[in-house]
Amino acid sequence: MDLYLKAAELGIQTDFVDGQGQQHRTDEAALKIILGALPVRAGRRFVAGPIILSEGQAAPITLNDSVAWPVTWSIMDGDTTIASGKSTNAAIKIGRTLPMGNYRAKFTDAKHLREDAPLIVAPPSAFAGEFDRVWLLAIQLYGLTSERNWGIGDFTDLKAMMRLAASLGAAGVGLNPLHVLFDDRPGDCSPYSPNSRSFLNPLYIDVSELPGVSAPANLAELKSGARVDYRDVAAAKWKALRDAFDAHRANPDPAAAADFEAFRAEQGALLDRFACFEALRHHNVGPWWEWPDIWAHPNDEQCAALRAGPEADAIAFVEYVQWIADRQLRACRDLGDELGLSVGLYLDVAVGVQADGFDAWNEQVAISRHLAVGAPPDFMNLAGQNWGLAGFNAAGLEVQSFAPYRDMLRSAMRYAGAIRLDHVLGLKRLYLVPHGFEAKNGVYVQMPFEALLAVTAQESVANRCVVIGEDLGTVPEGFREQLNGRGVWSYRVMLFERDYHDGRFENVDYYPTDALVTFNTHDLATFTGWSTLHDLKVKRDLGIDPGESDESRHHALAMYRDVLKQNGIDRGDFYGAAQFLARTKSRLLIISLEDLLGIADQPNIPGTVNEHPNWRQRLPVAVDEIASRIDADALRAAMRERGGLASV
Repeated sequence: MDLYLKAAELGIQTDFVDGQGQQHRTDEAALKIILGALPVRAGRRFVAGPIILSEGQAAPITLNDSVAWPVTWSIMDGDTTIASGKSTNAAIKIGRTLPMGNYRAKFTDAKHLREDAPLIVAPPSAFAGEFDRVWLLAIQLYGLTSERNWGIGDFTDLKAMMRLAASLGAAGVGLNPLHVLFDDRPGDCSPYSPNSRSFLNPLYIDVSELPGVSAPANLAELKSGARVDYRDVAAAKWKALRDAFDAHRANPDPAAAADFEAFRAEQGALLDRFACFEALRHHNVGPWWEWPDIWAHPNDEQCAALRAGPEADAIAFVEYVQWIADRQLRACRDLGDELGLSVGLYLDVAVGVQADGFDAWNEQVAISRHLAVGAPPDFMNLAGQNWGLAGFNAAGLEVQSFAPYRDMLRSAMRYAGAIRLDHVLGLKRLYLVPHGFEAKNGVYVQMPFEALLAVTAQESVANRCVVIGEDLGTVPEGFREQLNGRGVWSYRVMLFERDYHDGRFENVDYYPTDALVTFNTHDLATFTGWSTLHDLKVKRDLGIDPGESDESRHHALAMYRDVLKQNGIDRGDFYGAAQFLARTKSRLLIISLEDLLGIADQPNIPGTVNEHPNWRQRLPVAVDEIASRIDADALRAAMRERGGLASV
């Protein structure tokens, strides 16, 4: 069969117009790799795809006309049949409303052909939140400096920032992903390139709180300098964690031991597999697909045998570390409740994972390790983008009734009042690039959008967690409306909300209600960097085309001053931008700590790795000094219209 015809039948879009208006067609060699990397998808005879029903509504299941009547059907909740019958027409009436949950629908027609499909019963909308027009303080947790931390911000520092946020009238604190990375590769510190999205980064643990731990001899050196020294910080913290684990094993506190066992029970098989994977990763050479066959695929029986053997101690240590991280983050959540923060923690969720990490090993059907998530060329990235991350695929998710996606959401929402899904466009279609090819040689692969939105609504309501979708870039027509219809909020960046014909900034009434608004992101210039043209100079010094001339930036600054003037705002500094955004009707506003402190360098410059100190910059101000370095009066004045609870 012709490769392009086969791709079209599988919902793979090989011809597309990029963000610059240029027509692209995927190279045949690249397409062959892409097709070989995706699971075989069985054709559907009975239903078009996953079945989505609304909670509390007895809507029928609609079958395709091609089946042979009558059709025998059943609805399965695990191994239990909860409804069954026989139908002679395309509309199957279940005869009862199903509670919110995840089921399988099984069908057999008169020709004895069989098929089953996921059946998702979801609330009509995601959790809406119990606040109205509030703001959050965004921080880079790793960059916090304090007298007591070990050279990297930790969960105790996070508590201090939550108290500061509360004192300033904020509703919570926003954070980059807290996903676990690789303990033996501390230099790979991007929070958006995780080992797993289901577990936490242990470097954020406050090890000084643990029994059996003493400060390292080089503590002063760890805390000095303008950048986080991940190698030395990791060495000190992992030794401390091991000392604490040994102390716990030698003289266990009964309450702590009971809580540890409770945590292991809460996390179940997923934690067990993760701990085994980490032990295997340290024991074997190379990525997991080069391991001996017995370990290259997850197997619960083999994990049990591994736990009973010489690796038992290493496995228990991984579980112990995750327990400590979980309980310290939970304490931050609890503090937010005590402080009356209506959002508490706002956490980011990365769009994908490292191919050699746990998630890709554990979900080999649902995650394609040979393909990287990215984006086609657009006005910001002329060559396109390859993020080097493995993402979910549609066929694998459907086979597993979307359990991998659901588990990821539950982990993210566990202690959060709101989460942001990075590159939420990936719920509808993912741009995938085969390894070894340029970003322009990718394809768009259609995803089960309605099913993923339904699962998102389920978990959002169950965890009482607002969901924001990072919907930047080339957005398909009607996409934002579909998100909003399921209660997933938009993400609006002031620097992007401009008329690109004349550069005019959109006014306050342009921003939607169910949205998070912000002046910038961690991938963009800080306000100081933008207003002084510092970011343009930095990129040029690195040999990067900033995509903008000094002249066009000066025009943007004039347009910025104009939109403030239109709204009677006479401050041209960041507090003017804050006041402008505070007047929008959007219910969430993010204020960056870097902007409040007037820092010029942005946390991350996309397209660089070591050329710029991405995810390494430490704040020049200690945690307990931040309040005195912020113009609190100007901030409170700018935020005067925000901070209310929603009427319920």
